Amino acid sequence: MLFVGFIAAAAQGKIDVVTEAVFEGAKTGVSVSFGLISVMVFWLGIMRIAEDAGLLKRLAKALGPVVRYLFPDVPRNHPALGFIMSNMSANLLGLGNAATPMGIRAMQELQKLNPNKDTATPAMCTLLAINTSSITLIPTTLIAIRMNFNSANPAEIVGTTLLATIVATFAAIFADRWYRRKDAKRPPPQQLKSDKGRYTESQGAGYHTPAS
Repeated sequence: MLFVGFIAAAAQGKIDVVTEAVFEGAKTGVSVSFGLISVMVFWLGIMRIAEDAGLLKRLAKALGPVVRYLFPDVPRNHPALGFIMSNMSANLLGLGNAATPMGIRAMQELQKLNPNKDTATPAMCTLLAINTSSITLIPTTLIAIRMNFNSANPAEIVGTTLLATIVATFAAIFADRWYRRKDAKRPPPQQLKSDKGRYTESQGAGYHTPAS
């Protein structure tokens, strides 16, 4: 699309318009980035204060029963639960950048519990669904963008964002549980033997293929 735009501008003799737009876009990108950095630094500082004050630990502890309900397959004292609770706590505060490394560590710990390393476990799918929808109390990044573009009331989206993320999270959990129950009813791959040779039944398929 970008290449076609350059060709069209050159054909119409308006390549200067494209050049101007490129530099203007780069300038806007840098301005927005600095605005986001300043707000993120502020909120990360607030989060560090909350961490030192023990607020995050209390929040994670409050999320404990919810996390154990959502992740019944994970052992109670496994490190993955701690990273999951930290990830959810950061997302609640709208600190997506801070939540990302926690989510990665949680996935790494869940992978250690995975008996089939090339297939995601139900707990991994649940974490991905919740992390993607993520109930957000304070949409920090959106507020920063609105501030950068001189919004009259940057924080007025807090209520609607909270409602939208609550609905999205419940929808994600519902879909996760629905697919989990659907997969639980699916029979596992079976090794079938016949007089003509050995066959395997492909998971989720209705036909048989010769085993290698």
